[in-house]
Amino acid sequence: MALEINEANFEDVVMKADKPVIIDFWAEWCGPCRIIGPIVSEIAEEYKDKAIVGKVDVDSNPGIAARFGIRNIPTVLFFKDGVVADKQVGAVPKANFINKLEKLL
Repeated sequence: MALEINEANFEDVVMKADKPVIIDFWAEWCGPCRIIGPIVSEIAEEYKDKAIVGKVDVDSNPGIAARFGIRNIPTVLFFKDGVVADKQVGAVPKANFINKLEKLL
């Protein structure tokens, strides 16, 4: 299960992480977000020992979305050492996310 990331825990969970972090920026009303939601959950389970996988609801956490210039959702950001290392916008196959994550491990 992906972690719920919000304004209160963002710094600790993402910026201070000792392994790669994937964040799915999504919203309840977003159809494509619902398509990739199960994929993100699968990746969270499969990579639970190697990476941190989380979700940011852009409606509840507009400050985080604005900080990273999120204009379209779903957008998935890949962090390494507190820096955005890669990005995926839109609903894409699971393999796309895995390929980007594997490069950071």
